[in-house]
Amino acid sequence: MELSGKEVLVTGGAGFIGSHLVEELLAEGAQVTVFDRFDDFYPGKSSNLRKAQSWENQFKLITGDIQDYPALSAAIRENELVFHLAAQAGVRYCNEFPVKANAVNVTGTLNVLEACKENNAKKLVYASSSSIYGDPIYLPMDEKHPTNPNSPYGVSKLAAEQYVRVFGRVYGIDAVSLRYFSVYGPRGRPDQVIHAFAEKIARGKEPIIFGDGTQTRDFTYVSDVVDATMLAMKQDGVSGEAFNIGHGSRIAINELVNKVITFMGKKGAVKPRYEEKSKGDFPDTEADNEKARQLLGWDPRVSVDEGLEHFFEWFSSDRGNKA
Repeated sequence: MELSGKEVLVTGGAGFIGSHLVEELLAEGAQVTVFDRFDDFYPGKSSNLRKAQSWENQFKLITGDIQDYPALSAAIRENELVFHLAAQAGVRYCNEFPVKANAVNVTGTLNVLEACKENNAKKLVYASSSSIYGDPIYLPMDEKHPTNPNSPYGVSKLAAEQYVRVFGRVYGIDAVSLRYFSVYGPRGRPDQVIHAFAEKIARGKEPIIFGDGTQTRDFTYVSDVVDATMLAMKQDGVSGEAFNIGHGSRIAINELVNKVITFMGKKGAVKPRYEEKSKGDFPDTEADNEKARQLLGWDPRVSVDEGLEHFFEWFSSDRGNKA
């Protein structure tokens, strides 16, 4: 499928991943509508769309909530393709507000699916999460790994993914789910680990590690995630499939924080502080991404070191702009 000239809706398009996706869609010539409620979960999202708004003839912004079905349905009615990225993120936040996590991630996704069905949308790509797996039984985790989430966030993302699968089977909606692994990069949310480390260090404070730091994560750079998301929409014959979207390697949080300290020129001057492990955390993640390579033609290209370099270029510039 070619995306040039297509009318595309991106829920959550003002967010971290969503705003990068929107820019790539615009660059390919798509007519893009962003549907985002600008939740106060974290501030400054409007600045994420600054570049996208320069495509005046291709870009439209609707401030709306996926829990507002009439507004959502009206937006989908005007678009043939839907990228559903709107969600309540943050494992620790969802631990505190599980009802909100369910309302946004489960009921909100059900609204998106119902609106796609009602308005005959041609295809949906849903942003799921590696959190649906819970504690790993084996590594790397492929898509057949048991799903046993251990947090309200993980449960909500799995329930939504199951609705995506079932709507495809029962109602014939062409839909694909992507299980993102620890996405990072410019515009990353302040609560995400790399951004949180950088903010603490920049203010002369100790970066906080929850747990002993031996836990590992498969960090995946945002441009690689956007590439996979675009390919999932373009590729025919993958309806009903779920794909791991992870770099395919892992790094311990202790090693990561040392890299961040070194990148910020604070080696020997700053040490991390360790606090109690967060409830719902898991020891390791590592994606087996062979399915996405084979069926989507996806090839993650950005290493952690290269990705950190790009992140800190943005981080330094962003802090300078706010000064």
